[in-house]
Amino acid sequence: MLFPLVWQYLRTRWVEVSFVFFLQIAATLASLELPGLNARIIDEGVAVANTTAIWKLGAFMFLLTAAQGIATGIAVFLGARLSMSLGAWLREKLYAHVQTFAAQDIHVFGAPSLITRATNDVQQIQTVVMMSFVIMVQAPLMGIGALIQAFRQDLHLWLILLIMVPILSIVVGFIMTKLAPQFERQQNRIDTMNTVIREELSGIRVIRAFVREPFISSRYLEANNNLREIAIRIGLLFAVLFPSAVFIISLTNVAIVWFGGHLIASGHTQIGSLFAFLSYVGMLLGSVMMSAFIIMSIPRARISARRIREVIERNSSVVSASQPRDIAPVENLSDEAASVSSSLLSGPSAGRKPWTFALDHVSVQYLGAENPVLRDITLTFAPGTTTAIIGATGSGKTTLIQLLPRLIDPTRGQVKVNGVATTDIELTLLRQHISVVPQRAYLFSGTIASTVSGVTQPDNAQRERVLWALRGACADEFVSRMDEGIDAIVEPGGKNFSGGQRQRLSIARALYRQSDLYIFDDSSSALDAATDTQLRASLPQYTHDAAIVHVAQRVASVKDADTIVVLDAGRIVGQGRHEDLLRTCVTYQEIVASQSGQEDK
Repeated sequence: MLFPLVWQYLRTRWVEVSFVFFLQIAATLASLELPGLNARIIDEGVAVANTTAIWKLGAFMFLLTAAQGIATGIAVFLGARLSMSLGAWLREKLYAHVQTFAAQDIHVFGAPSLITRATNDVQQIQTVVMMSFVIMVQAPLMGIGALIQAFRQDLHLWLILLIMVPILSIVVGFIMTKLAPQFERQQNRIDTMNTVIREELSGIRVIRAFVREPFISSRYLEANNNLREIAIRIGLLFAVLFPSAVFIISLTNVAIVWFGGHLIASGHTQIGSLFAFLSYVGMLLGSVMMSAFIIMSIPRARISARRIREVIERNSSVVSASQPRDIAPVENLSDEAASVSSSLLSGPSAGRKPWTFALDHVSVQYLGAENPVLRDITLTFAPGTTTAIIGATGSGKTTLIQLLPRLIDPTRGQVKVNGVATTDIELTLLRQHISVVPQRAYLFSGTIASTVSGVTQPDNAQRERVLWALRGACADEFVSRMDEGIDAIVEPGGKNFSGGQRQRLSIARALYRQSDLYIFDDSSSALDAATDTQLRASLPQYTHDAAIVHVAQRVASVKDADTIVVLDAGRIVGQGRHEDLLRTCVTYQEIVASQSGQEDK
């Protein structure tokens, strides 16, 4: 899995990759020549007091060393640039693909795991690729070359290597088999650690309110200890590997010096050859250590590559139409709507009647669930109408509205726009015609102007439209009191604003883009009754002929709607106006009765 994933990018940079390999080969060959030159300097120069030979061979050795350094430096630079570019490409690929996921697709992996895969896992692959450019070519070539050069120096001493190399290979191979499964456990425990930390940071207020610090601390300590345990286990294996290899090589050096001394005394070898042979043994040790290091890193990178490919190769459960159909044109807007300033109608609804959205016998059942969340829902959201959806918690309200912008697709039935199934409409086009105010108001960092408009540096016309949208969301009263006005800073998530302020800014963001359908998912829950009433009264002036869908818990927020849809256990148990439902729908009567004290107040 690792090589196919990496090669998708590296094949586009094959010229640089080839150049890196060429430079590494050249640098390694130069390194292998240096001990031989050193042996010649000792035997041909120092031993016989030949100064000319020393200078001549020394100059050549200096030039070869300089060339090796330059080649290695360029290779490392190019390798680092390629690996960093690969990491950026993988993160971008992951991010772009996750953006296409539906809610259930994200739930499969979980947000903490997706974060780990886009950061830690990508870094593992990036590191291995970097080491590959620096080590993978150099290590085997240096090891094989060192054995050949050692053989050329002295056949008798080379027999010692025939004993040492198999022993070293067995020790390294055994420890490697123990290390590989530990890396996978480590990545899984990093996922668990991220999950715990994310839950603690997100729910810190709830934790403190319910005095759950001891329980949360125990969860964190357990996850932290599990991660520490696996890290210590990996560290212990490393601690065994490197001393073992050094010990074997050291014993080999002792045997070479002892045996080589006897060979020099008997005249079967020269001092320079012994020094060169020791250098080649050192190179062999370096080669084994480098190979072991990268071989130990590859299993971890392979696991990371598998985790990344799991995300990239997962097809979203919501995909855009391969052959999108055109939406049938409809009549023009009313004269009143058409008279609105064009600067305030820059969205998709300008100059025509908004689309009609409909649910046609729709049912939704999540994977692994015993019962459907929605059962045989048929509804129409016509232009210029306000539809309210009310019901108990878990009745399917949020699931229903997620069907309209295709955040999820129905299990059975169809969602239609002007009679055309949304699955036959280009996904981006569909969502451009819908504005959603989610149940949990989330604001992006920047300024009020940028978070409402979605433009980093809005121009004057866009700033005017921001002010217009803020008035429609009843947010202008607190924005106008801020020194910077619409240029006031918005921190990530809007945490520097109260819950009601965040909701009003989210509503302004929805109103900014003229749409064909506005969905408000319990988006006024943090507003006081007076502001909620004022907001509902002003909405038609800002949404014009578009359809409006309100999801709410409070009867006061929905009783003026053209149609109220009452959900219970995923079914429509009542549909009509407030007065009609009070007479005909028992579930609605119970909801009204449960809130009667609040209504009187």
